[in-house]
Amino acid sequence: MVPAVCAQAQNAPRDAAVTAPLPAAPVNVRAQPLASGAVTHQVQLPAEPGQAAVTVRSIQPDSVVGNYRIDFDALDVDGDGFISREEAQANPALADEFNALDSARRGRLTREQLAGWLR
Repeated sequence: MVPAVCAQAQNAPRDAAVTAPLPAAPVNVRAQPLASGAVTHQVQLPAEPGQAAVTVRSIQPDSVVGNYRIDFDALDVDGDGFISREEAQANPALADEFNALDSARRGRLTREQLAGWLR
């Protein structure tokens, strides 16, 4: 935390939302520098006079490659050369990451989009 922010937090009213420490990030969360990735949403929070403004951003990760492996042909049940959202449900990890992988929002994934996942 930046020292000026710490000083503000110490002088702030005793509100649990303001004074509670941030929980530690789970160990399985992939760290990514905030300067990388595409900003998908941004909002400036209103601040009281004399307080620092706060900007909250959502950032699309640069990569969602992990230690995952799938059999593309086995998941492509209809044989159309894509894995649909419905077909992805057979693999819980892929189903969880589907939106991040489907950056074009077409509702289907290609072999290229799954390059880091295929075996």
